[in-house]
Amino acid sequence: MTLRIEELGDRVVATLDRPEKRNAIDQETIDALHALCSSLEADPRTLILTGSGGVFAAGADIAQLRGRTAADARRGINATAFIRVGELPMPVIAAVDGFALGGGAELAYAADIRIATPTLQIGNPETGLGIMAAAGATWRLPEIVGHARASEVLLTGRMLDAEEALRWGLVSAVHPAEDLMSAAHAIADRIAANDPLATQHTKRALRTPRAQHPAIEFELQAELFGSPEKHRRMTAFLERKAKR
Repeated sequence: MTLRIEELGDRVVATLDRPEKRNAIDQETIDALHALCSSLEADPRTLILTGSGGVFAAGADIAQLRGRTAADARRGINATAFIRVGELPMPVIAAVDGFALGGGAELAYAADIRIATPTLQIGNPETGLGIMAAAGATWRLPEIVGHARASEVLLTGRMLDAEEALRWGLVSAVHPAEDLMSAAHAIADRIAANDPLATQHTKRALRTPRAQHPAIEFELQAELFGSPEKHRRMTAFLERKAKR
């Protein structure tokens, strides 16, 4: 089992678990990610992605990549799985410890929120291996850190450490390794305190291309305005305020 799944009610923790390969992402991992996405599409919950053994994922499995053909590239084997992760209805939190390289970095880029430890080393060294980062980095990374910074990372293949990743906004916080998962769960707790449908609609709006704004917000907000949960939560807020 290369992806260890822990179901915790309102959230799921998925741990990349190939410590002998530094959690390199192989076909079995991709298949497991698709199965996980099927579950979370049917039953939306927050997802926390992390890695075992002090490593998030040191890339795609090079032994498998070496044997892949042009036809395999056109299938977008890793890209399709990471797109599906990014499009999950509820937020995805990447808790990144140590190396997140190549495909591991691209999986982290697919998350909505990224937090890390001081040992973070994240980047895309693909061009040094005669390939390119083709599982989302060329379009996700510019959206996260800007075109100039993404170009530097992708064209040089250099790694960012935790301090630089935080400064660039690639991660939103850095925590000691022993506190990383508790910090991820604290974020999930804050998400869980909110209305799930409002959270899902907010994520959908965030992921919608600029050309479709503001129309997308109007439609999503219209649905929320008709929701019983909106009335319940606003009534509770007004009642609390009246008691102060």
